[in-house]
Amino acid sequence: MSTTGSPRLAQVSAARRRTVIDALRRGAVPESGLDLLATGLDRFEAALDAELDAVASGGSVFKAVRGEYGSGKTFFTRWLGERAKRRNFAVAEIQISENETPLHKLETVYRRLTERLTTSSFPPSALRPVVDAWFYALEEDALAAGATEEELPEEVEKLVVARLAEVSRHAPSFATALRGYRAALAAGDEATAAAVLAWLGGQPHVAAAARRSAGVRGDLDHFGALGFLQGLLTVLRDSGHTGLFVVLDEVETLQRVRSDARDKALNALRQLIDEVHSGRFPGLYLVITGTPAFYDGQQGVQRLAPLAQRLATDFTTDPRFDNPRAVQIRLPGFDQQSLVGLGLTIRDLYAGAATSPERVRTVADDAYVADLARAVGGALGGKVGVAPRLFLKKLVGDVLDRVDQFDDFDPRQHYRLTVASSELTDVERNLAAAVSGGGSASADDVDLEL
Repeated sequence: MSTTGSPRLAQVSAARRRTVIDALRRGAVPESGLDLLATGLDRFEAALDAELDAVASGGSVFKAVRGEYGSGKTFFTRWLGERAKRRNFAVAEIQISENETPLHKLETVYRRLTERLTTSSFPPSALRPVVDAWFYALEEDALAAGATEEELPEEVEKLVVARLAEVSRHAPSFATALRGYRAALAAGDEATAAAVLAWLGGQPHVAAAARRSAGVRGDLDHFGALGFLQGLLTVLRDSGHTGLFVVLDEVETLQRVRSDARDKALNALRQLIDEVHSGRFPGLYLVITGTPAFYDGQQGVQRLAPLAQRLATDFTTDPRFDNPRAVQIRLPGFDQQSLVGLGLTIRDLYAGAATSPERVRTVADDAYVADLARAVGGALGGKVGVAPRLFLKKLVGDVLDRVDQFDDFDPRQHYRLTVASSELTDVERNLAAAVSGGGSASADDVDLEL
């Protein structure tokens, strides 16, 4: 995904600039400000914006993102999440993992969703502000309909029943817990209110006394999680949000779990897709990310034929003609030219807040940025597609910071690229080891005597 310099960089606030630069210095994907770096994603913008608009109008969308390690899947989903948030969506990013968030246990996925829920106004977890805003909206609707202050509690109760009528068919305890939360607040019992809200968010081991006071029992299970998600979407819509954007990241980790858990997870994913397409979750935009091996390999999607059919997409044509409206889209990753372009964008973004902007641009000129990009790619066996994270970390932390702080620092004289194993991801470490050991970076690089 190529990026080039943009006039927008001149109008970037100090806070946004600092957020992006600090994240890159740590070797992480920035949590916000990704539009500053994503000018090469314009090929997807029209189709994805149309889908976000459809979801905001009451539709639902499922999208699968396909890309090799380092191709920018996390960057892409956060960039899309920013676009959703600007449309007043709530957003949640969930890392799928065997131990922390197994996909076949949807109650755990729902719990992580509520823990990671964020809006344009509130950081994670935004569940409580959303619920409070919902009750406030119900009160306003009741007053607008002519209710007096004395009648307000009763009228709000009627609205709760009406708004959650469809949800209550599948998960009646969702509405019950909301009433219990409101009752605890009215009684001034903050501890019980917080405990009931935690139960509503899928947290296990909530105190029995709090559950009894709210009229609910037990913990959320796999099937109840879908009903609770439906209820959360209703609450979000009625509290003024246009929808919910959810990312299930690193789904390819399913390939490494036990076969029975993998089969359950793949079937849960198939179930989620079918529920989204059935219209059960109006206002939901659900995204998963995975590697080509996950989508095409026998230990991934292909293991479950119905799921493979739902995700089937033709990628035999030139990537230039990929259909961004398809259920599965692929990220092309970086080449040398786009990597250099990204480096120049970051250098210019950095220079905008530097002590001596002109010195940063002069010392770390275009030629040097290109040389550093080639050096980092070479340290990873020429696999430019997985180089962006390490390249930007080195550019910001090792070069630009020193240029900005030391007047006599010249990276051509005083800096030599070093890559320590401890600062690499597993994929980067394997590639670097292949280079340093004279090994092969992939099976295709191995010469066999036949």
